[in-house]
Amino acid sequence: MVSPRTAASQVRGGVIWAFGASLREATEVDPRYGGFLNNDLADYVVPVNADIGEIEVDFINEPDLLANSVGVKGLGEVAMVGASAAIANAIFHATGKRLRELPIRVEHLL
Repeated sequence: MVSPRTAASQVRGGVIWAFGASLREATEVDPRYGGFLNNDLADYVVPVNADIGEIEVDFINEPDLLANSVGVKGLGEVAMVGASAAIANAIFHATGKRLRELPIRVEHLL
């Protein structure tokens, strides 16, 4: 790991991004005219600090020499993939309903 602090921040950002994509963020389109109904941040709901608790990040600090000769990789978006799946699996565990479309809405569970 080149910078543990930066890497942990990137993972936290990816997890918060996953919360937003899994539970909140959706572009609503007017079916009559094709315009966006939520075209600003007042209507497009993204997670804020009050929505997110503490996120603990830990790493296994071993180089991956198969990736490249230095043994490092980027973290940016890769953290989102596992977090979105974990959220969907937690909803399945709680409700018994497997949803395969994001964002997950209450009306999808009814």
